[in-house]
Amino acid sequence: MKAKTISLLGRDGKKIEGVMMRKALPTTAERVRYPGFKQESTILKAGTYRRPGAKSLECDILLERDVPVRLRDGVVIYVDVFRPVDGKPVPAIMAWSPYGKEVGGQMLDDVPERSGVPLNATTGLEKFEGPDPSYWVSRGYAIVNPDKRGAYKSEGDILYWGHQDAMDGCDVIEWIAEQPWCTGKVGMEGNSWLAVSQWFIAAEKPEHLAAIAPWEGFSDHYREAGTRGGIPMPEFPLMIANTFSSDNGLLEDQPRMIVERPLIDNYWEDKAPLLENITIPAYVVASYTNPVHTHGTFAGFRRISSPEKWLRVHNTGEWFDQYNDEHMDDLRRFFDHYLKNEDNGWENTPRVRLSVLNPGGEDIINRVENEWPLNRTEYRKLHLNASDSSLTYKEPSDDGVIVYNSDEAGSKAVFRLIMPEKTEITGYMKLHLFASALDNDDMDLAVSVEKLSKDGKQLLGFGGTPPVATGYLRASLRKTDTTRSTEAEPYYPFNTVEKLTPGELIEMDIEIWPMGLIFEKGEILQLTVGPYRASDATIPFGKARITIPKDSYTFNPCEDMEMMTIGGNDTEVSDTTDLTAMNPLHNKGRHAIYTGIPHDSYLYIPVIPNKN
Repeated sequence: MKAKTISLLGRDGKKIEGVMMRKALPTTAERVRYPGFKQESTILKAGTYRRPGAKSLECDILLERDVPVRLRDGVVIYVDVFRPVDGKPVPAIMAWSPYGKEVGGQMLDDVPERSGVPLNATTGLEKFEGPDPSYWVSRGYAIVNPDKRGAYKSEGDILYWGHQDAMDGCDVIEWIAEQPWCTGKVGMEGNSWLAVSQWFIAAEKPEHLAAIAPWEGFSDHYREAGTRGGIPMPEFPLMIANTFSSDNGLLEDQPRMIVERPLIDNYWEDKAPLLENITIPAYVVASYTNPVHTHGTFAGFRRISSPEKWLRVHNTGEWFDQYNDEHMDDLRRFFDHYLKNEDNGWENTPRVRLSVLNPGGEDIINRVENEWPLNRTEYRKLHLNASDSSLTYKEPSDDGVIVYNSDEAGSKAVFRLIMPEKTEITGYMKLHLFASALDNDDMDLAVSVEKLSKDGKQLLGFGGTPPVATGYLRASLRKTDTTRSTEAEPYYPFNTVEKLTPGELIEMDIEIWPMGLIFEKGEILQLTVGPYRASDATIPFGKARITIPKDSYTFNPCEDMEMMTIGGNDTEVSDTTDLTAMNPLHNKGRHAIYTGIPHDSYLYIPVIPNKN
């Protein structure tokens, strides 16, 4: 059966044809944990609970549930509004995603140990990765949680970002600003999908969007999430797509688009917002260890035109950092300043607060800087030496080659440098590599840089995982755009395929995502080069069983109230397209890595001297 396709309208007014669609799960599916459609206005009392074990509500909250909002083309979507009970106008914060207005197909309960976030850190009123209404309403804000186009009971098809989705977000922002309970000032906040949405919506410059707070979110879907390094990677997007629900439409089949449209075209151009259009104040949160969002969050901060923008780089996990009390209070000061016009001194907050990781030691947290990347960076070359698998500051005098077999599990090339002195490496890296595919016409390469102990053991960071800087590249897409590349940051147009001749020696630059690491004297920097191998995305979204009141919204544990439990299924899917079979990797046989004169392969690293 031929897949259904639709056309989308790009930001240039031209149609994007051939956008494939897939089924989404119905709201009756266990996996999506839909709590039901109920249009009501009710007061949630202070001290009550949304779910057992969560935090109790800090104040009385007026909840307007499943409020219809008509978009510019007549499509009706539904939003939940949480606001103070006194009816006085307040600024609003919108959280834009298809994950459900609350509960929903993705929750922290599905993640091992809730990623370190205690159940009682929030009330459970929040949508996944969004702001907790109890916290914000008690401090004089409204929270608006939409089910965006197509999600759950909202009309239409679920779209993956882009111009049309962003315009929907603009429509809702303007609707919020017109409500009698709103002052006309609207902000946005949230993590991951909710952060990505902020880049897109803010770039369309809605009149009443006054400030944004993107908390780790990529800003170029092709280059940073779906087809990183030109290698189609549909596994994670497919896992996410399998959690979406729509009773009224279909879901944009982005996992299949990743596989079937592997080069940059007008579809993928529409999935990268025009960041330079963003001029409103921004509170940006980033980390070095997010496998999807690291590069795009830093890029978003760098590229937006906002004269008032702040960057905070943390050392933990995206959700753990987001729901930390201290960080919520910090964000509130930002919103108080720009959404309430409070003269609270926020403008004196350092523009960059940087963490630097020191696995095996003590991390640096909130070091004050003036910019990103750091102006005092001293770039150095670490030359690969095949003769002893080392990295050296001095170029090897002899040439050499290391060969591994990409068909053999665990086969790779490893190079190490024992640090001669304490060294900080913070910023952007690249690997300048001479290589050949001895038995094939292409290579899919994976590169990693990490810190090892003095005796060569892996060092773990937050969550028990090692902090690793990574890079990927399909060799046939190695061409760079010289007008946008810098010495440390190659930029690929990904629109020209240059196949290899087996045995042909090629030269390429492999982008490595930003990292911040401290090495003590004697600790080891390890560079690994090997064949890219797809990994399963296995977060069991939908598996956790969530108990909530059956008929009311919150409950008092002292009262007898009927409860219901939803969820408990992480296997339901509505579309079973085998993307793995459609997406063969381009590795076969032996890969050769060349070092020394005249084929000087080197790792380009950003060394940070101490401040004067």
